[in-house]
Amino acid sequence: MTGPAARQRPLSVEEYLAFEEASPTRHEYVAGEVHAMTGATPRHNRIALNIAFHLRAAARGGPCRAYVEAVKFRIGDAIYYPDVMVDCTPGEPALIIESPCLVVEVTSPSTALTDRREKLAAYRSAPTLQAYVLVEQDRRRVTRHWRDVQGAWGYSVISGEGVVPVPCPETELTLDLIYEDVTMPPLGVAERLEDAVT
Repeated sequence: MTGPAARQRPLSVEEYLAFEEASPTRHEYVAGEVHAMTGATPRHNRIALNIAFHLRAAARGGPCRAYVEAVKFRIGDAIYYPDVMVDCTPGEPALIIESPCLVVEVTSPSTALTDRREKLAAYRSAPTLQAYVLVEQDRRRVTRHWRDVQGAWGYSVISGEGVVPVPCPETELTLDLIYEDVTMPPLGVAERLEDAVT
């Protein structure tokens, strides 16, 4: 995501949707401001497709549907395009999903802070969301935030040969599946040290 697009005043949701429909570039919407989205790398795209493919297969025959990258999620005064999302509510959504049970973001250096702060806070406020999964694209590392049966949020970090539990559809994603056919760049010193202690 880049900075806000040039605007004289905040846009209403209706104005944003009309603007977005006419725009060749996708934008996310936060409190009246629109933010142009940057293009994804091939590695980012392959990871998102791996996850969506396995979630779609696990959901087959049940009420849940997996969506990838181009479907909007509205939460409060924000509208985002999650990399992967699962919705188990009946019927086909018209334009925007408002009740997903799972959201996955594949992080990059330009989006990591937004994904870990702004989006984490927004997504955790969604009453139907059961898990928010952050997948790093430059190393085999996943952070899973989940809501327990009492409604409290916990998190865990999965790396190496780990497994990521998914609540809807109820399944597991191994890191081997998430990173299938993905070539990783060499880790920097900070990442190697961080991985050594997790």
